[in-house]
Amino acid sequence: MKNIVKSSHKPNTVNRRFSIAPMIDWTDRHDRYFLRQITQHALLYTEMITTGAIIHGDKERHLAFNKEEHPVAIQLGGSNPTDLALCSKICEDYGYDEVNLNIGCPSDRVQSGAFGACLMAEPELVGDCIDKMNSACDIPVTIKCRIGIDDQDEYEDLQRFVTVTKGAGCETFIVHARKAWLKGLSPKENREIPPLNYERVYQLKREFPDLEIIINGGITSFTACESHLQHVDGIMMGREAYQNPFILAEVDQRFFADDHPIPTRFDIVEAIIHYTDQLIKNGGQLKWVSRHILGIFQSMPGARAWRRHLSQHAYKRDATSDVIREALKFIDLPAD
Repeated sequence: MKNIVKSSHKPNTVNRRFSIAPMIDWTDRHDRYFLRQITQHALLYTEMITTGAIIHGDKERHLAFNKEEHPVAIQLGGSNPTDLALCSKICEDYGYDEVNLNIGCPSDRVQSGAFGACLMAEPELVGDCIDKMNSACDIPVTIKCRIGIDDQDEYEDLQRFVTVTKGAGCETFIVHARKAWLKGLSPKENREIPPLNYERVYQLKREFPDLEIIINGGITSFTACESHLQHVDGIMMGREAYQNPFILAEVDQRFFADDHPIPTRFDIVEAIIHYTDQLIKNGGQLKWVSRHILGIFQSMPGARAWRRHLSQHAYKRDATSDVIREALKFIDLPAD
């Protein structure tokens, strides 16, 4: 792509001070509904959805979500500017608050489709994608990327990527503070083996103070969050929020200055029981929900028995929310 033309500025009203990372096979609509019972303000992201799945597949299955999930952003995977523009408009019409372009996933499947982390080596193409996505929709278009890939992992490589894509109209970068090895490491290993380099993300914010820089990778505590916020604009938490979801109960007060009453774990489970009843009534299955709530009682007496009961019984075809109620009997402490 040559001579990138800046898209006209569009207001960026999404608050990304604290967000939950897009995680394939984890952050589906049922998980997002569950997380919304814990935090009202954290920005939630969908799993990565490819442009091909949207254009050629079942749009309703891939894109429908509950209105209670707002604010919610969708993450797209793709590298064809025209397809990404079309999908951005479709996502806007579905009511999403933001469209995010995945430039960070290192899986073989993603690489074979020539998108994800491998696109960090092609900033001009990414810039073309961003330009056309911005032109197609009025909601913010953002990028989630790594600090580098393979041997292209000097700060200057990241600097060039950001410079080019900023010139195409991207104002928000969510940066996973690890490089990705496209060959030799699995996606799981790419989340753990390359060392974290938070300073590189801080440096990016210092050099581009006009950009919104969100930091991601290895963040497991609010102490760490508050430390990062001395250097960047926002935090994205991933696996910790999924495996220990009640950690999110303090998010609204800490990061959004909202002192609303914090729900108890039992309040949250009761809301999920009601949600599950409606889901099953409409043809859904308990297992679609139960796998997401396994960690709600993390570190509490009875938590292991809670997880075991759900894991053993929720996958039966005729399972109902009674399985959740039965599992609650193993949690013998009063509400929080």
